[in-house]
Amino acid sequence: MKSYSIVRMGDDYVVQADDKSILKVASRRRAAQLVSDASELLNAQPEPADDAEPPVAAENEAS
Repeated sequence: MKSYSIVRMGDDYVVQADDKSILKVASRRRAAQLVSDASELLNAQPEPADDAEPPVAAENEAS
């Protein structure tokens, strides 16, 4: 995951990825848990295969 930070703004906590604010929650603990969950989901995605050929549609052979 990109670098992130959790910043307090008023009564809320804002999760920032790089320089963008992406999430606003009421507790720091909840913000940290959501970042952790998102990171796990991103790591669970299979890597795209670069050498895989795109699927070929079956041609209708009318003879």
